[in-house]
Amino acid sequence: MAHISSIGAGIYSHLSVTREDVSVSGSEALTAFGTLSETDLGAAFAEEVALGTAVATTAGSFTRISNVREFPSMGTPPNIVNVPVYGQSTSQQIQGQSDAPTMELTINYVGTDWQDTADYFGDMVGDGKQYIFRFALLNSDPTGTSATQHASSAGGLGTVDNTQYFWVGKLEALQVNPQLTDSNTATLTISVQSAFVGAFTD
Repeated sequence: MAHISSIGAGIYSHLSVTREDVSVSGSEALTAFGTLSETDLGAAFAEEVALGTAVATTAGSFTRISNVREFPSMGTPPNIVNVPVYGQSTSQQIQGQSDAPTMELTINYVGTDWQDTADYFGDMVGDGKQYIFRFALLNSDPTGTSATQHASSAGGLGTVDNTQYFWVGKLEALQVNPQLTDSNTATLTISVQSAFVGAFTD
């Protein structure tokens, strides 16, 4: 397929995270992240594994962060600097170096997904490890088997129009927001450790 070419709501968009600590080992190690190709990054999202499933530390295993209520803006934010120009009535605007964006997701809180035990997201929050994140913009649901339906491949996300962004980050914090009249929510904070790579498509 290709990038989305029509107007529509991205109701099937999702955020995925690898299960491999890329700050220590692996072909997607942070030291080489800036030189990785679209094929290399896609290989880090080859097989989806469910929470609670123990996985080897080899590349290719990922898990989607489910029950997201609201996504932040994706991509590098602008940082416009006004520079005075002698003899002109207005200053000139130039692009300065941008700060990393604040990545905060609002999710419907399901306690079992975030329990602080091995192979669950709660065990990854605040562990200090770096993971590769992938945001997939989708207007329709991919087809395929359960393990490869959302993989970065022709038989996964490539079965529908899609756009993907990649970056290295950490799961820094999770704050639960109890609700008395609505579903319980939580705010997940993700730090950004690299530049954004993309937009790619399969």
